[in-house]
Amino acid sequence: MRSAATDNMGRVRAVLLLTLGLNLLVSCAKLVAGYMSGSIGMVADGFHSFFDASSNVIGLAGIHIAGMPPDESHPYGHKKYETFAAVGVALLLFLTCFELLQRAYGQFVNGVEPANVTAVSFAVMLGSMAMNIFVTLYETKKGREYGSDFLLADAGHTRSDILASGSVIVSLAAVRLGYPVADPIAALVIGVLIARVGFGIIKNSSDILCDTARIRSEEIMGICLSVPGVRNCHHVRSRGRDDAVCIDLRVHVDAEITAGEAHDISHQVEDRIRARIPGVYDVIVHIEPEGKDG
Repeated sequence: MRSAATDNMGRVRAVLLLTLGLNLLVSCAKLVAGYMSGSIGMVADGFHSFFDASSNVIGLAGIHIAGMPPDESHPYGHKKYETFAAVGVALLLFLTCFELLQRAYGQFVNGVEPANVTAVSFAVMLGSMAMNIFVTLYETKKGREYGSDFLLADAGHTRSDILASGSVIVSLAAVRLGYPVADPIAALVIGVLIARVGFGIIKNSSDILCDTARIRSEEIMGICLSVPGVRNCHHVRSRGRDDAVCIDLRVHVDAEITAGEAHDISHQVEDRIRARIPGVYDVIVHIEPEGKDG
């Protein structure tokens, strides 16, 4: 029987396959139109879109590994491999940023021969922007629905494509109006915005990989203390991804109760935490007699 986690990974994989096809379509359209018009910006943006396709391939590999069940070497599962893949998307964003800044610098220093801008050039760029907006909204929606770090990261990457395409449209309009210097200026601004998206992905991924607390201790303690028989709780810790949070804590109970009663209380604590906090993967409850610190 397929598990819910396996089904979820299958849904994420389906989203990535769809966006991979759309990214390849957009990239080919930009490259063909760019080479036909002689627009360096469109050609560069076409190759930029190829990075989106390559990030989808990285995501498919990461999702495949993340969907593997826990084993002896990975008793907590393989979910963090998806987060690790998200870091790969951030690196592609930084590479894209570097290329944009390098292209802008080259235009400032050497200048470029004005491209043959036509209505087709604008139509291709506007169409690609519309496609990227759809992909961004779709991946963001599905990423939140499925709790997928990678889909949310890839949506950020695609959002950078919208910004990059916008800079190309501005540059095409500037060429038509006789102000080609607008192209490198726009590229510089877009490069900074793309870098900002990349740093955001790195920050979120590093919090997960470095076991930053995922749930406020006060929230967990409040749930724990609502369970009958719990006298106190402390040493509350949480880590992991939003859809796979691991929690452990120490619970004080009456020293006179039986081991069986203490065991029942620990199960009630675990069940109540799972019921009230979404995405909890594992809860470890250490039982201690009231008045003694372990």
